[in-house]
Amino acid sequence: MISANRNIRRLLRYRNSLCKMQELGFETVYSYNLGRETGVSPEQVRKDFSQFGIKGNKKGGYNINELLITIREIFRKDELQKVIVVGVGNIGNAILQYKGFQKNMIEIVASFDIDPTKYKKKKLPVPVYSLDKLPKFVVEHKINTAIMTVPERVAQDVADLLIEAGIKGIMNFAPTVLKVPPHIHIVNICIGHELESLIYHSLQMGNNGRGKGS
Repeated sequence: MISANRNIRRLLRYRNSLCKMQELGFETVYSYNLGRETGVSPEQVRKDFSQFGIKGNKKGGYNINELLITIREIFRKDELQKVIVVGVGNIGNAILQYKGFQKNMIEIVASFDIDPTKYKKKKLPVPVYSLDKLPKFVVEHKINTAIMTVPERVAQDVADLLIEAGIKGIMNFAPTVLKVPPHIHIVNICIGHELESLIYHSLQMGNNGRGKGS
């Protein structure tokens, strides 16, 4: 699963670089070009593409437009992907305001909170509903994915509610490990842990960069 996740993440990086190349007028890309732009080896680029059945041209290289079409099909970008947000605090609000999802055919269609009345006077791009309305909304709108930005103490209960409603993928911002069935995909994002990790590596690099005499 970890290997597959890394493959998907690299594929998204390839897509971003390919879009930039296309905007600059390039029509063909080679594995070494794409690898250099995304920080991976040419061999890894070819391996990732082969796992999805992507083949290069006989003359060498890959057609950028064809690559983007294939990647779009892999991520089902031919149809709008609807997502909900649960928890409209600082992080949830920031996610609701983010406009970068639209270019990738992702739309946040609704948000849910334990106390939606707090947000009546705020200008939000989508309505805020109470949690008791979540199950019906998920079924009626065929939602598969949710972003969860709730406090740690209620994270498991909210995750259980989402899964029972039919959600198959959860992006979890709570600093806790959720217990979910094997068929549910979880992406855990703990900003605090990521920052601590970054600080650690920054300090290590700083120490390594200083001479013994410093």
